[in-house]
Amino acid sequence: MDQLPRTPSPTDITVPESRVRTIVVVRWGLLLWGVALLVVLLVPELRSEGRQWWVWVPVAGLVGGALGHVYLARGRGNAEMA
Repeated sequence: MDQLPRTPSPTDITVPESRVRTIVVVRWGLLLWGVALLVVLLVPELRSEGRQWWVWVPVAGLVGGALGHVYLARGRGNAEMA
């Protein structure tokens, strides 16, 4: 009788190492949020008819990204090797 293949347990799974530093990803995210903010500000239709809140979405992304960047740039604790 054939046996079913064994399913790996969570301890059998190895995560590959990332070649990209986290702070680089945060910088790219900040750039993309900045582009999104410019687009929303330059295209009036994107902030009309009840969509005034669309301006605040990229602003919130920029603020969150800036906080993450400051945390990673300090290089302390868990962020030391990020």
